[in-house]
Amino acid sequence: MSISDRLTNVNGDAKKDVIKDVKVFNDLNNLQKDIHEKLVNDLGNRLGNETEAGDLKADAETKIKQMLNSTSIPLAYTDKESLEKAVINNLFGYGPLEEFLNDPDVTEVMVNGYEDIFVERRGKIYETDSAFLDDNHLRRIIDKIVSQVGRRIDESSPTVDARLPDGSRVNAVIPPLAIDGPLLTIRKFAVDPYTADDLISFGTLSPKLVELLAACIRGRLNIIVSGGTGTGKTTTLNVLSSFIPGDERVVTIEDSAELQLHQKNLLRLESRPQNIEGKGLVTVRDLVRNSLRMRPDRIIVGEVRGGESLDMLQAMNTGHDGSLSTVHSNSPRDTIARLETMVLMSGMDLPIRAIREQVAAAVNLIIHLTRLHDGSRRVTHVTEVQGMEGKVVTLQDIFLFDFSDGLDEQGMYKGEIKSTGIRPKFTERLEEQGIKLDPSVFDHEI
Repeated sequence: MSISDRLTNVNGDAKKDVIKDVKVFNDLNNLQKDIHEKLVNDLGNRLGNETEAGDLKADAETKIKQMLNSTSIPLAYTDKESLEKAVINNLFGYGPLEEFLNDPDVTEVMVNGYEDIFVERRGKIYETDSAFLDDNHLRRIIDKIVSQVGRRIDESSPTVDARLPDGSRVNAVIPPLAIDGPLLTIRKFAVDPYTADDLISFGTLSPKLVELLAACIRGRLNIIVSGGTGTGKTTTLNVLSSFIPGDERVVTIEDSAELQLHQKNLLRLESRPQNIEGKGLVTVRDLVRNSLRMRPDRIIVGEVRGGESLDMLQAMNTGHDGSLSTVHSNSPRDTIARLETMVLMSGMDLPIRAIREQVAAAVNLIIHLTRLHDGSRRVTHVTEVQGMEGKVVTLQDIFLFDFSDGLDEQGMYKGEIKSTGIRPKFTERLEEQGIKLDPSVFDHEI
């Protein structure tokens, strides 16, 4: 509730208490701001020096204690402790973001301005009471994040994609593109990567589906993981990658390194933006082409979003079976259409039929994820790409999410992913490789 709302709803002594609380809050906020600004001026350029970070922190803690003891504002011990912690986080950590980055329940942090911080918990977005001191404070935190990974953000390059040391993905936009001040979005990554058992417990996958997908990975089927933003595509791709045999050579290619694979024979590649002179650009497409010369058994592209889709499809069709990637789309059928569009973005003047034949020959399986209204992320389609029928790529759903079970008392979906009862064509290919699936995996459930 806002301060004006609180004052409107109370009278007499209660109103005096609200005014008193507001005055104390403002006094503490202004004191924190003053201490922060003095320390920034005192420490100056030394703040960016990682080699003396320990000494700087000890020096700052001493100065903060001195300033808190000399202030005329009456402070309780807990107030002093929280103020000291806040200032230290502002100077040496990520400011008000620190508590959310350390909270395992928070999956995304969204800063809509220095006063507005939102977080995502269990798939739903909540507003927080935390705030930065001002636009300059938020800008310093953004500069700190991007400088750690060798990226830059300024008026000539006002947007940036970067990552934190733990792999969390960061996007920042500053003026003049961001009209009301700097904007920051952080997609957090779990410290311990989720396993198949975790996704089963979340309801994203079912035991039968895990058995099928593990067999598909061992059988070297080419798989596309599709879905909208924030549906769990990269998390699912990580889990699928855990089924890759340890004796295979795997190359991962990403815009911003997010995949957390643990194979020993692993080569990780990351694209690079152009430098301040406009040179040095290395695209995902460049990396896909280069990876073909690195003798990979499998190629994993974190996300295809442009002309690299053509190179990826050609790799899948020329001896790199078992390759994986993700695509933004709204359904398995839309995934095929998106791939066609992205191939056209490569600049190659190919007829649509030739593109569809490439897609139909390259992709074996589409795993589609959806974030439902209750905030949960579920696999809603597992679809086999069966080939061409006339001018159309034929698809067959093997597993579908069952919405018919409705919602429980908390508004959560009770349904789960179930088999349609159709046995996919690729099971013959798996059997040829000695991979046998229990027939019950395909028992009719929906």
